[in-house]
Amino acid sequence: MQLKFSISIAYFKFSARNKPITSNITFAPLMTLDEEIAKRRTFAIISHPDAGKTTLTEKFLLFGGAIQTAGAVKSNKIKKAATSDFMDIERQRGISVATSVMTFEYNDKIINLLDTPGHKDFAEDTYRTLTAVDSVILVIDCVKGVEAQTEKLMEVCRMRDAPVIIFINKMDREGQNPFDLLDELELKLNIKVRPLSWPISIGQSFKGVYNLYEKSLNIFNPSQTKLTDDIVSISSLNDESLDDYIAPYTNQLREDVSLIEGVYDAFDHKAYLAGKLAPVFFGSAVNNFGVRELLNAFTSIAPPPIPRGTDLREVKPEEKPFTGFVFKIHANLDPRHRDRIAFVRVCSGKFERNKFYTHTRLLKELRFSSPASFMASAKNIIDEAFPGDVIGLYDSGNFKIGDTLTEGEHIHYKGIPSFSPEIFKELVNTDPMKTKQLDKGIRQLTDEGVAQLFTQQPGNRKIVGTVGELQFEVIQYRLQNEYGASCSWRPLQLHKACWVTADDKTELQEFVRLRGQQICLDKDDHFVYMAETRYMLDTLMQNHPHVKFHFTSEFKKDILK
Repeated sequence: MQLKFSISIAYFKFSARNKPITSNITFAPLMTLDEEIAKRRTFAIISHPDAGKTTLTEKFLLFGGAIQTAGAVKSNKIKKAATSDFMDIERQRGISVATSVMTFEYNDKIINLLDTPGHKDFAEDTYRTLTAVDSVILVIDCVKGVEAQTEKLMEVCRMRDAPVIIFINKMDREGQNPFDLLDELELKLNIKVRPLSWPISIGQSFKGVYNLYEKSLNIFNPSQTKLTDDIVSISSLNDESLDDYIAPYTNQLREDVSLIEGVYDAFDHKAYLAGKLAPVFFGSAVNNFGVRELLNAFTSIAPPPIPRGTDLREVKPEEKPFTGFVFKIHANLDPRHRDRIAFVRVCSGKFERNKFYTHTRLLKELRFSSPASFMASAKNIIDEAFPGDVIGLYDSGNFKIGDTLTEGEHIHYKGIPSFSPEIFKELVNTDPMKTKQLDKGIRQLTDEGVAQLFTQQPGNRKIVGTVGELQFEVIQYRLQNEYGASCSWRPLQLHKACWVTADDKTELQEFVRLRGQQICLDKDDHFVYMAETRYMLDTLMQNHPHVKFHFTSEFKKDILK
């Protein structure tokens, strides 16, 4: 008999296979590397703010048995915050401002789920997270449809040819016609779509969904906090008892399904994996409608870990030597211990606890005694991890976003850049007695990638650049609550921060001398030109043709070669 485990037992299973077992539970025999890879599904949930992304995340955990009651943010009766929102400011504002990592089991698959910030001010964290996943679920609000942030997120997915599943949420509200939504998706997101489930009515009369992928109909009691048993499962739309459950919408459902099968081609799995076709599901995450259909199909069609490019070659997940890269750093995940965690995506081979690995940027051997897996802020120590897994490594300051770990091969994973910020403010220390705490805090927080730190001399002036205003509020809050340092912000009128390099060091030094008042150093001590206007930047680029102006940090990989 197949046993289902909670998340804590699942991790015990991974870490204790070779230890004596006193329980009457029997575990599966050791699997090969290929079998471990085939079991894994690593994906991100992305959306425009308030589309229901975090609620859907919690329902996945509910179906996976990782939690027993969802902390539904829409329910006034439930005072628990969302499982995936673990920072105080997230709970206070009701939004996600950092990527959360959660792992659970479902349908004999190990699911690594990354819940990303929806707010546009934290888009860069979302973009980096997309480099660490193999597929994406995009959540759309059926009332608002495709929004500006949705289009930007989809552009990033298309750049990477990531397989995308679309979940149209909030069908229990009076929203747009489902066929109109499908047309809007194709038009605005520039991708072919194929519905794999279909809603039975909409708004207050919403009854559930018909599963076009499995040709079945499941009707549920709505529940915001717990799973409920099926009322009935019907395998054919020609079943005479259908009227007993969804009347007066029976004929409309039959007509809609007939139209879908006539207008849309059959689902093409290869086109989905190539990022050319997006399967679409409908539902209401807050009431559990359509979530099971989505999760079942996801575990069936989503890709296992895929090959990834480095500066030298493509690395395949089934290669035996371990490789992985850091895509996120988070300080004070547990404020009581002032820890700093580097989130690593395992790309190939098997990661083992207490084994030495090569940090390819520092050319340094590191060993990790307490690698962890995650359920949001809850950590579980593990002994091993496989391609597709996301692990947390305790860091004393060795890691930066984009760093690569290997078993000795000197390679660097590509495509994890920092972008030129859009908003700049000077950091002002309002408590000189806490200068050391402020310096430490701002460096650790900018190491996480939520913002970029530039230092200008003379005076050690600190300038912080972000892609959105909300990030400054988050940084100020965390400096106060996690480091005991208070600060204020002085707005700066700057157009762009550009990293500058030159093949001839003399020319670079002359440029830095001439433009000294606009030159800063980033946290890696690279020169950065702070352009006050677009005109000044264009003029300088024309007058200094041998100086290279970079708008992302990817150029640093070339310097390391």
